[in-house]
Formats: sequence, structure tokens, C-alpha cells
Amino acid sequence: MNQLVELGLSEQEARAKAPLYAAADAALDAMGAVKRRWSLWVPGRIEVLGKHTDYAGGRSLVCALERGFCVRVAPRKDPILRVRSLNQKASFTTSLATPGSGIPGSWTQYVATVARRLTVNFTADWRGADIALASDLPPDAGMSSSSALVVATFIALSKSNDLRSNPIFRELISSSEELAGYLGAVENGRVFRHLGTGADAGVGTHGGSQDHTAILCSEPDRLARFAWDPLRREGLLPVPPGHVFALGSCGVHAAKTSSALAKYNRVSLAASRLLALWNRDTGRSDRTLGAVLGTVDGAAGQLQRLARRARGRFPASYLVGRLEQFVRETYEIIPAATDALERGALVEFGVVVDHSQHLVEAHLGNQVPETVTLQRSARDLGAAAASAFGAGFGGSVWALVPDSEAKAFLRRWSAAYRKAHPRPAKESVFFLSRAGPHGYQF
Repeated sequence: MNQLVELGLSEQEARAKAPLYAAADAALDAMGAVKRRWSLWVPGRIEVLGKHTDYAGGRSLVCALERGFCVRVAPRKDPILRVRSLNQKASFTTSLATPGSGIPGSWTQYVATVARRLTVNFTADWRGADIALASDLPPDAGMSSSSALVVATFIALSKSNDLRSNPIFRELISSSEELAGYLGAVENGRVFRHLGTGADAGVGTHGGSQDHTAILCSEPDRLARFAWDPLRREGLLPVPPGHVFALGSCGVHAAKTSSALAKYNRVSLAASRLLALWNRDTGRSDRTLGAVLGTVDGAAGQLQRLARRARGRFPASYLVGRLEQFVRETYEIIPAATDALERGALVEFGVVVDHSQHLVEAHLGNQVPETVTLQRSARDLGAAAASAFGAGFGGSVWALVPDSEAKAFLRRWSAAYRKAHPRPAKESVFFLSRAGPHGYQF
């Protein structure tokens, strides 16, 4: 596991991955895969700040986790793609000649979506691969396991087909940030530049590329600040010295399926509704709320007036709140948090993060009692800052704590949660992580 240490994983975490890679290798052996193989490391991510901002053209502050997918890949000469998930104890097989769809709402849909989109966007004599994946991320916990699966599938097929030599690929995708933007479009079914979707609607989510960017572009011990649509890195910030992230998944699964998918997309579609009201009223054709607010003087007030008069699917009060959350998160909270981190003002940073948490509770309606409890109890127990993150409606909370007290904090935090919510706590997971490195092939 020396490559993972060189990449930036701690020695302890790198050692913990060895059994996962060994298990993935054994799975390939059982599949009858060829012995010529390579490995991938694809991390999960923490959304430090930037709740539901990326697809609307806002800002985010993110980092990779030291947990994620350990992947082993064996090339094939035919177009067959076989994927074995050790966590799901299930397999998926399709052909790149005629890619299938997978099971809606399951992990196989993400694999199939990547396969279909690649064959639409790039002409190639497609060769498949045998892939085995083992993850130490808690499932459906808002840590981007689904986007990590998209990234892993893409990298495996890209290497198997030398996609980086494809002239269309080389013309349009020349950086990790551009690749993240493309994979975000693959997942949500949108056009990327002139690479169309065919009849593909992605996996059904109306998200952006924040997760893919954190997975592909993070740096160890750093928080990365990004602006969206167009995607651009605005800076790297050091994690406060002597501090580490404590993570608590609440045990309420945040699977983006059926009713949960509709709830997630409601937050996204409200932003789209605000943009549609603006474009109809002004005769413009702006692409995102961020494009409007960043270029037009007085746009926030005009959007607020439009939201108050709105009729239809979304109550006016919800649209007004959605607008306030986006504006404050993007233009006030993230700049203030950046400034506090640069000055080492941890108390101030914690207050800013608390305000972000309050806004999503008040205006997005995507928190559950369990994530609220985790955030409040983390602060009560002395965390410098804490916030729920991800799509919401379940998921996880991060807490920034002194490294020297981290293990004791984790015990107290998990005990307090088990007492408050004994039933979901049976499926909750608590662990520590530094800000980790980006995904890597070795």
C-alpha cells in the first residue's frame, strides 16, 4: 500500500485498505479474470459547505475522505463488462456493444449509465473489463458512494480502452476538473459541451458535479473551494492544524430512490423554478442562479419579488427560502468561512457553519431529526464546527475536533446519539478521517 501513502493517505488508513484490495483480487479470481490487473483508489467526500449549490452555479468547500472504494480491474478483449460489488454481494454484467440499464435505484444503474453514455459520446472498438469493488464507506450515508462508483467505472473503462487517446476526449477533457464536469453530466443526464446524451437521462438525480470534483481534485490535508458552472477552483485552504474530521452517519439511509429521489430533486427543481421565473420576466436565457446573481446588479431583490408572486408547484414561501439559502451560502457563508480559516479563527468558523446548518433546516426542509441531533450534540461536546452534509433526508454529519481528543470525542458523540435515537443508531457508523487525497490509478 506504499502507493496510497505516497498519494497522501495516512499509513493506518493505507494498511486498512490491504484486505479490501485482497478481497477484490479474490473476486476477480473467482470470475476467471486475467492476471494482468491494475488498482484504483476512489474516495468518498465531505461537503464542508455548499449545500445544494453546485447545480445552481454557486460555491462549495469540499475535501476527500480517507475512506472509499478499493477497486481491482482486469481488461478484456471482448466488449463484456462484468462488475462485482463485494459490499452488495452481487454482480452486474452488460455488453458495451448494447449496454443495458441496470436495476433502477440500485448500484447497477450507476454502472450501466456510465457504460451507455461512453458508447454514445465516443466512437471506439469497445473492450470491456472485469471489475471488483470493495468499499469501507457506510452505505447511503451522503458521502458520495454513488458518484465514487461512477468515477470508478469510468476510470476502469477509460484505461481499458485508452480513452485519453481518443481525439474527441482529448479535445474536450484535458484536466481533472473538466473530467469531473463530464462525469457530473453523465450522472445527471445532461449534455456536456457538445457531447449529447442520446436517450439517456442519467440516474434520475438533478444534481451537479460537486461530488465528482471532490473525488478527482482534492488534496491531502486541504479544503478545496470551487465555484460552479463554469467549474473553477478558487483556492486551497489548510485544515486547521491539529484537527481532524469526525464523521457520524445517522443510520437513516439517504438512498436517492423513489420517494427519497423526489425529495432530493424538489430542492434542485426549486432552484430551476426560480431561474425560469427570472428568464421569463427578463427575457434573458441565463443558465444558473449563480450566473444571474453574479452578473446582474439588483438581481437578488428582483428574484425575491418574483418568488413571492409565484404560483404553481412550489409555495412562494419555499421559493423565497430556497433563494435566501442559496444566496447566503454562496456569497456570505463560504467567503466568511474562508476568511475565518485563513486567519485561524476557529470560533468564528464554527459560528459561520452553524448559520449554514440553520439555513438548510429552515429553508430546504431536507434535514431529519437524527442529523439535527448529531450536529447539535457535536457542538455541545466541543467540536469546533459541525454540519450535516450531502443531499439530506438522512445521511451524515461532520465535526471538526482536536486530533488529540478525537477518539474520546467519537466515543462520547456516538454514545449520545445511541441514547437519543436508539433505533437508527443500530445502523449508524462513526469514524475519523483526515482530509484525504483524490482518486488514483496504480
